[in-house]
Parts: sequence; structure tokens; C-alpha cells
Amino acid sequence: MTHVAGGKDDFQLVTHLTLTGGQYEIGKALTQEARRLGWSPAPIDPVVGRARRAWFERHWPQHHARMDGAAAVLGLDPDQDELVLDDQGYVPEGYGCSALWIPPSAATDGHGRAGRTYDFFPGTTSEIMGGEPRPGELPMASRPYVITTLPDEGLSSVVLTMSALDGCMDGINSAGLAVMLLVADIESAEPPRSFAPQVGVNSVQLPRFLIDTCENADQAKQALLGAKQYDHGMPLHYLVADAHGQAFVWERGRDGTEHIVEFGDGPLCVTNHLLHRHPDPMNLPADTGSSFASYGRLRTLYERSKGATMSAGDLRASMRAVAQPEDAAVPFRTLWSSVFDTADRTLSTRFYLGEDGRYSEELVFPAR
Repeated sequence: MTHVAGGKDDFQLVTHLTLTGGQYEIGKALTQEARRLGWSPAPIDPVVGRARRAWFERHWPQHHARMDGAAAVLGLDPDQDELVLDDQGYVPEGYGCSALWIPPSAATDGHGRAGRTYDFFPGTTSEIMGGEPRPGELPMASRPYVITTLPDEGLSSVVLTMSALDGCMDGINSAGLAVMLLVADIESAEPPRSFAPQVGVNSVQLPRFLIDTCENADQAKQALLGAKQYDHGMPLHYLVADAHGQAFVWERGRDGTEHIVEFGDGPLCVTNHLLHRHPDPMNLPADTGSSFASYGRLRTLYERSKGATMSAGDLRASMRAVAQPEDAAVPFRTLWSSVFDTADRTLSTRFYLGEDGRYSEELVFPAR
């Protein structure tokens, strides 16, 4: 464990964890760190707890093995049904964000790349919930983790998380599959109603589920169509891209329907509205006070990428063009800006350190 960006006087202090061994040992290490951050297992209906463990064993064996490691750290029977051994969150979730996929055919060097800005509230949990900050309370997003996982068997990966050590906001694996999450329907988003775990994968575990179990976009589609998913009142959608140049957005409609959104061999822009409802980037509604410039940000990314051949620098410049301004009237800041190189299997990120445009140097994390 090392600190790789920021310090005690900066907005963010970024920790990099490198985990090796079997998934059982990796689960033990994650649980030890989660406990240090204040996490503890929550009670659950034993019927639901039993069904959750069975679902993970069948569909996500890596996660199931890590839960066994968690049980060992906690001194619990791994087959007990009364406590949740995963869902290792340490701050609430909720975010904006923009993302842009550039396929190999539109890249100057033939490398498929995805860029993303991670936009989130700079305040404390108490402030975001409508209260006053407690003495010494840190901002919700001030302690992100980069986690490199090098298991004895299976896919290695690097992920970036703000709120859950057993989930992630985005990441890439050793096969070149990259996944990132964004708020799907920001105009109708509501505060989370409940954080009670259910059977299947929650919205923050879903990227890790794909990164653990899939090598390409086709496998990811099948995994998503066969998975049981749930959110906490904040629906998300996901940009998924692979080393073969394939990419799609996975989202669920307001009626619960599931959608795979693709645009062929071309750039794919994603912000914070449902793409299956507004598939034409040239025919988007006007932004409102509750859309947080989602439509305008997508138009900007589309105009910059359509018909263009882009370098890694061009992609970074496009993401800077849609980064959140340092404006007191805007409730978000771009807390990190990343580029995923699916050919090199790397995640490159700059972290927000404070006002006046202070960011860390760009840090590169390989997934293998």
C-alpha cells in the first residue's frame, strides 16, 4: 500500500493497493483495509444472504472466494447467512461524468482508447445530505483507491474506486476490457433509497464483475444479459470497450428494459442521459437546470470526435473540454480524469488536488 498522489493538505489523498495471491488471500487483504476504514458486516435476511452467496458462487466465483477470505478475517463461518461479507463501502455513491471511446480505426497509432472525467460533489457527506459538516469531517470523495489485483489464476486488473473496495467506478483488465460507470438519467435521479444488499451485483460492483469475468465486449454482453442487477435509486449506465475495437453502452430504461447501445466502428460518447432515448447526438434536447449540461457535454464530445483521427493527446484535450468548471454555482468538480489504453492495458489518471486547477501529474497503472 502506497500513497501515490496528494497529501493531507490537498483535496485528495490517493492510495494504491497492490494485491497478489489467490482470490481468498486477496479477499482477506481487502477486508483488513475495509475494516481500517470503518466498514463492518451488516445484518441481512438469512434467506437473502443464502441466495446471494449461491448467486456469487455460480456467476462470480472470484467474488465468492474473496468473501470466504473476508469471513476468515472476521472470524466467521463463510457459510453463515446472517451477515453481509461483501459490499465494503466506506462513503455513499452518486456522480455525474463524461466518457468518450475512440476505436483503433480512429486513432493515430491504432490504439483503442476511452477517456473519462469523474465528476462528483466536493462536499462532506453531512453537507450533501443537507446538514452541516461535523468537526474534522473529510469530503466524501477525498480518499480514492487505485487497486491493482494480480491473482494466481485468472485476469489481473487495475481499478479506481471512490466508495467501495469490492467495487469500482472504472477499471481495465489484462485482456484489455475497460469498464466505466456514469449516472444514466441525471434529470430524474433521486437520492439513494436504501443500501440493503440484494441478490446479484449492485451498481458499483458491476464494473468489477465484468473485469473479473470477461475478456471482450461479446463476453461482457452475455454476462450482463445473464446477470441479476440492482441499484440504490441512482440508475447508472456503463461504457464497455475491448482491445479488439468493440464498444457499447449498457443501460436499463425507466421501465426496467435492458439496452445495448452501439454505434459501429466509430467514436462513442456518453454523459448522463439515457442513450437509448436520445440516440442521435445531432438531435438532443436543450439542457435544463437539472440536466447539468449532459446534452451539451455530449454534443461537444461528438463534434470533436466525428470524422477525426485522434491521438492520445487529442482525447485528453476533448475530456478537458467537458471537465467541470471551478464555479461556486456548479455542485460538481472533476475529481479525476482518466484514459484507458486497451492495447497497452493501462489506466492513466490525473487526480484533483484543489481549487485553481491543481491536479496531480498523470499516473500510469498497468493492468498486467
